[in-house]
Amino acid sequence: MTMLRARYLVARRPLCRRYATVPGPHALVFLEHRAGMIDSGSLSALTAAQQLGGQVTGLVVGGPDEVKGVVEKAKKLKGLSALLHSTSSQYAAPIPETVSPLLEKLLSSGAPFTHVVSSHSSSAKSLLPRVAARLDLPAVSDITSVEHDSSDNSTTFTRPIYAGNAIATVRAPPSVPIKFFTVRSTAFSAAPEQDSQVEDTSVDPIEVSSPPSQHVRTDLTKSDRPELGVASRVVSGGRALKNAETFNATLEPLADILGAAIGASRAAVDAGYADNSLQVGQTGKVVAPELYMAIGISGAIQHLAGMKDSKMIVAINKDPDAPIFQVADAGLVADLYEAVPELVEKLKAQ
Repeated sequence: MTMLRARYLVARRPLCRRYATVPGPHALVFLEHRAGMIDSGSLSALTAAQQLGGQVTGLVVGGPDEVKGVVEKAKKLKGLSALLHSTSSQYAAPIPETVSPLLEKLLSSGAPFTHVVSSHSSSAKSLLPRVAARLDLPAVSDITSVEHDSSDNSTTFTRPIYAGNAIATVRAPPSVPIKFFTVRSTAFSAAPEQDSQVEDTSVDPIEVSSPPSQHVRTDLTKSDRPELGVASRVVSGGRALKNAETFNATLEPLADILGAAIGASRAAVDAGYADNSLQVGQTGKVVAPELYMAIGISGAIQHLAGMKDSKMIVAINKDPDAPIFQVADAGLVADLYEAVPELVEKLKAQ
């Protein structure tokens, strides 16, 4: 009877199964700012981070005179779950060598972050790969879409390659504990503000003694025109505009009446017609405005990589075989020195 009773009790013992759970994504977004304003590219990076489907924490670093104001603006951004900020005189003009130790500390063992996100800016393109390399992790740059699979903690990205002529699909597997990526700002809308605010937390800075690189100065091109990277209308000129005086005299009246930003091809920049900050293309700025006007631009593949996602492309060129006409929605084969002034006069008459 004792044996039968023991077996009966064993048979009635409930079976319990335990399943391992995968933690949800938690992104750390590096928010860049200038003159007290958060960069538009960082707002697009925040939108991309939200598409991961988990928590999003922002990070603001800067000098003592600027962080407080930026934090007040960042706290109102839609999509943020929390906000971290760190203040130091070394962060007043942040360079990768001084900021990377702070990120390494935030991403140290036990940190909750699964993704690190930033815009594809010149600063972040140096910072994020440096931190990723220090942590022996890969980084994906200039992504145009992101999708996270919470069931196995893998993330899939798309990014343009071969000057935008092909799209690569890149999958970061679960074995990559922290996934670093930079975001093409034209592929994601800017995150808006909201009425509610998130909590902010101060993080002690990490002072770097004798950094190998030092910031010397920042040269900014001042203009009353819209910022090239986020303008809804862009008028760009190429090498056919002969010189800097002709470049400005031809494009400025058209840009003024359209309320447009001015851009330039690499050939025009290399020839000294326009400042390097106005270059559009693979090695310049990537833009996707509602209207893009290419004046005297042949349409080299490197230039097309920076503007072919524009909603409406208008080209003026006297060469009917110019490659720019292959991507243009409207094209005019004409002498730009006659066509542009006539166009300006007709726009003024409306």
